[in-house]
Amino acid sequence: MEQKKIHDKETLNTMIKLLNKGIKKFVVIIRHSERHYHTEPLMEPYMGLTEKGKDYAFNLGENLPLNPYPKFFSSYFGRCIETSYLIQKGYIQKHNIFNNHNIIANELSAFYLNDIKKAIAMFTELGSSIFLRKWLEKSIPENIMKNPEKTVNIICNFLITKLNEIDNGNIALCVSHDWNLIPLKEYKLGLTHEKSGDVEFLESVIFFEQQGKYYITNYQKEPQVLKC
Repeated sequence: MEQKKIHDKETLNTMIKLLNKGIKKFVVIIRHSERHYHTEPLMEPYMGLTEKGKDYAFNLGENLPLNPYPKFFSSYFGRCIETSYLIQKGYIQKHNIFNNHNIIANELSAFYLNDIKKAIAMFTELGSSIFLRKWLEKSIPENIMKNPEKTVNIICNFLITKLNEIDNGNIALCVSHDWNLIPLKEYKLGLTHEKSGDVEFLESVIFFEQQGKYYITNYQKEPQVLKC
């Protein structure tokens, strides 16, 4: 298995840039930390974090600034819950302030997998890059994978709802999967995975509002108006 990179610093730097520009609140959708893999594809949903992955998540929490105050959401997969919990514990240890409990959200999970067995079989046969390209080009039947544009719109609507729900001085930190971020990057930021690279561990996309408009950004792309 190819060693994946950790993009915690890229996530933190993007957040700090927004804070320095006077953005009072934002939503971060972030991939979980470093995880275990299994030779049997059907074991995929049950793979948790490595020990290094646990440390990376905790350290990210320690490096979060005191403000804005984070509220935590995650996919129901164990590795996302672990990541959210450990980021939260790092934040609590650093700042000595209790934080709200993590909230599970289906929109952060792999809700786009309509037939997980067929999807995994196709993924195994084609390989990651070809499979994802077929999905993003709407070449995979919807009984196997939900339409990618519909998928992106569901995720966007969830994140914008969270942005509208939180107060100034808060962030919503939403732990999810690379397959949730890949279509977001392609459809909303114009970043294909072939050119921009894989979504790495603790890599993120950030949503915020300014002067009545919603914006989207990440470490590879300056903020641009979100088109839903």
